[in-house]
Amino acid sequence: MRIIISGGGSGGHVFPAIAIANALKGKGINDILFIGASDKIEMLKVPAAGFKIEGLWISGLHRKKFFRNLLFPLKLVVSLLKAKKIIEKFNPDVVVGVGGFASGPVLKMAQWKNIPTLIQEQNSFPGITNKLLAKNAHKICVAYPSMSRFFDKQKIRLTGNPVRKDLMSLENLRDEAIRYFGLDQSKKTVLIFGGSLGAMSINQALYYNRSMMQAMDNVQFLWQVGSAYYENYKDSDIASCDHVKILAFIDRMDLAYSVADTIICRAGALTISEISLIGKPAVFVPSPNVAEDHQTKNAQTLVDHKAAIMVSDKEAKENLLNRALELLNDTETQKRLSANIRTLAMPKASDEIADEIIKLIK
Repeated sequence: MRIIISGGGSGGHVFPAIAIANALKGKGINDILFIGASDKIEMLKVPAAGFKIEGLWISGLHRKKFFRNLLFPLKLVVSLLKAKKIIEKFNPDVVVGVGGFASGPVLKMAQWKNIPTLIQEQNSFPGITNKLLAKNAHKICVAYPSMSRFFDKQKIRLTGNPVRKDLMSLENLRDEAIRYFGLDQSKKTVLIFGGSLGAMSINQALYYNRSMMQAMDNVQFLWQVGSAYYENYKDSDIASCDHVKILAFIDRMDLAYSVADTIICRAGALTISEISLIGKPAVFVPSPNVAEDHQTKNAQTLVDHKAAIMVSDKEAKENLLNRALELLNDTETQKRLSANIRTLAMPKASDEIADEIIKLIK
């Protein structure tokens, strides 16, 4: 059994892909090849996880900077030809697409060669590429109900999004987290993050309200500003506060989640799946810079289930910190959000997707 997994571009695509690959390994399938974009995060994270990867010269379409699309037709043709060469050499039984730049040319070439394909759609509103690929896909694994609005319901399997196994059990990790991050055992904790690179608007909103944060020494803030913004904040006045921990990157999200009483974050599909699993109350700030505005749609689904609070990106500076602190001090709302978001968790997603892949082989 030989499997190609294609896609990436961000941790939200790469980490679920690795989780699927690990589930396949657990079922005895070891011939797994990743195909990603040659200059993206997957080229580092996939080999670190113990899998082989090939890179394509491919990028997405830019909706605002149209001049950056001039090379896109050439990149697409080159990527299709390289995908064809890789597929012919590796000879996969199934090709899996997890979203991201590389999944388009790889799945399209596999479909042209009549190789079974499976799409893992992470969001509540699919992008254009997956809508097009879905027409000839054999199976579509989704994370949200009611996706028959976009896909053939005969192909859909509601599995949820794969999450890292280290988040399956966070009990008894709080003491370790307190030591690891240098926090105060007696204080409530607000965890803030916006992806590995960071989220500029979240950072700016909190820094704008830094006088409020500085005055609240009965609360501590574990704040991942992101590698792209760390230099801007590491020596700032807010960083000198003992109860504000500013980090470029959090490499132990299991510990960070375990110590969090309230979370402020973006509304990417992977983040939502993780928070659903751990059942923590959260304030989501959807990124406006994503295709089809899918983060807003993801977060709105949670709000409709009374499972989270949403603050829009443009309102973050005025409202974000206040909403988060209100939540931190409202035990009843915390309990309600936690209980409701847990009902949306699908902890067996990786294994169920792996089972669907194996069914296509058989």
